Amino acid sequence: MKYALAAALILQGTTVLGSLLPVHFKAPSPAHFLDIVNNGTYDLGCRPKAVPSEQGHFELHALLTEDQIAYLSKEYENSEEISLHRRDLTKRAADAPIGSGDRWQGGAVTPSGLGTKAAGTTISSIMNVNEINSAIKGLVSGYGISTVTLPFRTFNGATQTAGYVGAGTDKSKYRLYLSAGMHARERGGPDQLIYWISDLLAANKAGTGLKYGSKTYTNAQVKSVLAAGIVFFPLVNPDGVAYDQSSGSLWRKNRNTRSGTSGASVGVDINRNFDFLWNFRKYFDPSTSPASTSPSSEAFYGSAAASESETKNHVSIYDSFPKIRWFMDIHSATGDILYNWGDDELQSTSTTMNFLNSAYDGRRGRLGDTTYKEYMPSADATNIRNVAAKTATAMRAVGGRSYTSMQSVGLYATSGASDDYAASRVYAKSGANKVHGFTMEFGYSTNFYPTLPEFNTNILDTNAGFMDWALAAIAVGLE
Repeated sequence: MKYALAAALILQGTTVLGSLLPVHFKAPSPAHFLDIVNNGTYDLGCRPKAVPSEQGHFELHALLTEDQIAYLSKEYENSEEISLHRRDLTKRAADAPIGSGDRWQGGAVTPSGLGTKAAGTTISSIMNVNEINSAIKGLVSGYGISTVTLPFRTFNGATQTAGYVGAGTDKSKYRLYLSAGMHARERGGPDQLIYWISDLLAANKAGTGLKYGSKTYTNAQVKSVLAAGIVFFPLVNPDGVAYDQSSGSLWRKNRNTRSGTSGASVGVDINRNFDFLWNFRKYFDPSTSPASTSPSSEAFYGSAAASESETKNHVSIYDSFPKIRWFMDIHSATGDILYNWGDDELQSTSTTMNFLNSAYDGRRGRLGDTTYKEYMPSADATNIRNVAAKTATAMRAVGGRSYTSMQSVGLYATSGASDDYAASRVYAKSGANKVHGFTMEFGYSTNFYPTLPEFNTNILDTNAGFMDWALAAIAVGLE
């Protein structure tokens, strides 16, 4: 159902971040936002979410240019169904600083997280790109972890590295895979992953447990998580992160210019580039916009499935570690734990209604109908819902912040996403292992640049989430 848009701007003091302004739409129901979401033009963050308010309405957060705000104001000034509000950031504290230099001294200093420190300990800045790479070297020198150099260089020539810990040198023994830093502006994800790995290793070595706010874990739980074998890829998008950190422009994509024009449309959204229903115009209902074919869009899907080096490197980990069973991709900022599928609502009754069946091409992605829903075995659906719920519960328990669990499809469908690609491999690739895919959205809507207190709170929240996610996965099964 279509709804007219109103853009009655309530002018509040607003801080401009690059050329984008943080705003939110208000409406009586999530359905009112569908035209906005399916427009495909607006920057709605990692995944759009309709957030209920205490006043009884729903809010949809976005990042818009002044031109977009002006257009919406004029186009729908006489409507009363939706209003658009600029966010008041005048009283907001400064963004957490980006580190300068190299606190890990090229790997001579071993990273140390918050889970092994006294309550109230804080970290003073976000790691820069060089420090993220140096931190991995620090884990090698401090704990003897193993690393793998991934096969493809990024557009700007960066070499990417993943680490693996806990299950020895046999790569077929590794069951957990976590990645971060896919969307450049979502600051803090690489730090969270590195500090969690360092916490596990420090606690294992000392024979102690971990504590994140009100959540505590025993040494036996630490050893159990490590024994599952963890592969971690903390910086999926180094070119984009370097650019975002230097420009403060809320940059999302990588820095590939091949599809752009005169520098005006740079980059590919890596999380729309995976080989899962990538050619969305073929596979999805034409009224939906799970990605974009426009290089100027924040959701530009690239020139082909897995066209990007970052995507290829991410996928190569499954080939190197063939028994991975559980995958988590770390993003911000909606406060959710998401589970498969993202292309449509899931169902467990019709095995033929699946992403490989061409009979359903052009019919996917319309939510709330019966035309298409993505198949998943009922046992798998139950398990991933439970794991996601336990993860969200752990994150809430740290300090009381609100986290929820839900299916990835949420308010609208997506194509080419990392979590759905992970889950699709067992069906689409001969001999591939079954993988359960999750996305962690830490923080709050469109708050991509946390303040320093928020940055530290995010570390505590996510690290507890990683622990309970891993423990819940182990309880379900690793084989």
